[in-house]
Amino acid sequence: MENRRPIVTLREVCKTYQRGSQTIPVLQDINLDILEGDFFALMGPSGSGKSTLLNLIAGIDKADCGSITIGGIDITTLSETDLARWRGLHVGFIFQFYNLIPVLTAFENIELPLLLSDLSKKERKEHVEMALEMVSLTDRKDHFPSQLSGGQQQRVAISRAIVTDPTILVADEPTGDLDRASAGEILGLMERLNTELGKTIIMVTHDPRAAEKAHSIRHLDKGYLNADLQAPL
Repeated sequence: MENRRPIVTLREVCKTYQRGSQTIPVLQDINLDILEGDFFALMGPSGSGKSTLLNLIAGIDKADCGSITIGGIDITTLSETDLARWRGLHVGFIFQFYNLIPVLTAFENIELPLLLSDLSKKERKEHVEMALEMVSLTDRKDHFPSQLSGGQQQRVAISRAIVTDPTILVADEPTGDLDRASAGEILGLMERLNTELGKTIIMVTHDPRAAEKAHSIRHLDKGYLNADLQAPL
């Protein structure tokens, strides 16, 4: 464990938004290291900047200042085109409301990120089937999202997130729309992805039960990161 290196490094990152003529600071002087293979939880009250920070790490949004290095690449230096290509290769997304396409089956939703790759149809099928097996949904591959429970839809979303074998998984309130039993299943699955596949997971959550699954926890408050907290073992 001592030999693990940071896979995510933020230095003096800041982000503001404009509201009319007013400049609203959202993140200020953020310095953060996340180790390779970590299960990291980011907590904080509503409006603290949690999702904004996650979006910066995932390359969805751009910082106003500072550097964000993921796997040795400073993504703040990339053009929009290169950033989009980097996201497709290196980031798996897990959202609170699943973000599945209703007219596509579970299989087709999971296959979507692979359509931008150089894989053949046969290779895409093999990748999707492996991802479905990982989340125990092989028997639901031809079902549409409306035919699946909330927990099953989130498992499809997780399967879609891991199908490209990304460098990091980012999860924004992944259990926020689920009942307690389904939330427990999803958190257990994320633990397996972390421990068995060695995936680095960065999770935004307001739920202390979800944060307990993490190896390390940081709190955001009014745009500033508080001191490190160690999660319960």
